[in-house]
Formats: sequence, structure tokens, C-alpha cells
Amino acid sequence: MSVRDRVRVQAVRLLSDHWSTLKTTTFEWLRGDGQWQTCQRETYDRGDGAALLLIDPMRRTVVLTRQFRYPVYMNGHDALMIEVPAGALDGASPEDCIRAEAEQEVGYRVHRLRKVFEAFMSPGAVTERLHCFVAEYGPADRIGAGGGVHAEGEDIEVLELALDEALAMVARGEIRDAKTIMLLQYAALHGAAG
Repeated sequence: MSVRDRVRVQAVRLLSDHWSTLKTTTFEWLRGDGQWQTCQRETYDRGDGAALLLIDPMRRTVVLTRQFRYPVYMNGHDALMIEVPAGALDGASPEDCIRAEAEQEVGYRVHRLRKVFEAFMSPGAVTERLHCFVAEYGPADRIGAGGGVHAEGEDIEVLELALDEALAMVARGEIRDAKTIMLLQYAALHGAAG
């Protein structure tokens, strides 16, 4: 039996359609014990996204960003977030999206991308599937300053760190972004170049 056979949607109500789409849904779920249970959930649909860890395997460095994130600030985190470059697909392919984000956010042109995994980042409430990539970079790939798109409210600082220091920052709780932790751990497990 597929999951589709275990869900019966009863009602969907749009709550917000500003930055992304927030809906509340009432549905019946066929439990493992064979009983139907009525449930209600809110889902936040911001579309799918892509994320990239740029790695220089010779120098064992990575390129990250530091920026303000209002939701984590509202949750008591009084520091800028350190993250890998990432963005919403907005109709583009994951590869095209992350190439554009790398140029906008950190100022690097990406030549050879390698997709390493896909992940649902907060499956209890958010529909987003994140396509995660690694790519090698070098000084010759720097084509701009980065910093993001001003009109989108981006104010991004570009960081180049030793991979070992970035991993130590995870251990010290200085890097708390899930996609970044996952990609740094991927690099640690698979060698600097993945």
C-alpha cells in the first residue's frame, strides 16, 4: 500500500500567500493499526531549493556566507547565521539555480557541480526539498564580490575558512544551519573534494 492510499484530504484552507504559501489541511490518515484518524496540519510551501559547498581540495578551504536570518533571531539566536550558498529554485533547475546563487552570494563561477544528496529540511511543516551539491573552486573562479541581491534584502558577508575550522565551528555551536552542517559533514566523511 502506498502513502497515497493512506491519506484522504478533507479540506485545505489558504492562510497566507505572501513570501511563500501557508495552508492548513484537515485529512484522514490510515494508521498502522488499520484505524482512520482525522488530523490537521499547517504546511509552509516555499518551493524547493539548492545548496552548495564550495571546496578547494588543495588548500582544504570552503566558502561560506554570514547573514541575518529573521526567523532564527525570533527564536532567540542573537548572531548572524553562517551558511553555504543556497536559494529557492523558482522554476530553474537545481544546477542552474545554485550556479546563479554562487555568483550572487559569494562571487564564484561554478564549473563542475556534483549532486551529493537531497533532503527534506523540516518535514513536519515545510514542503521544501533541498538539492545539495559540492564543487571545487580556486582563486581563478572568483568573478565578483558576492554579497547577494540588494533588492531581495540580502546583505551577505563572504567567508573563506579552512575546512577543519568550519567543522570546529559546528562542534562549538557557531554554525547551526542544518544544510551547512550536513554538507560539511559530507566533506569530512568523503575527503575534502568529496
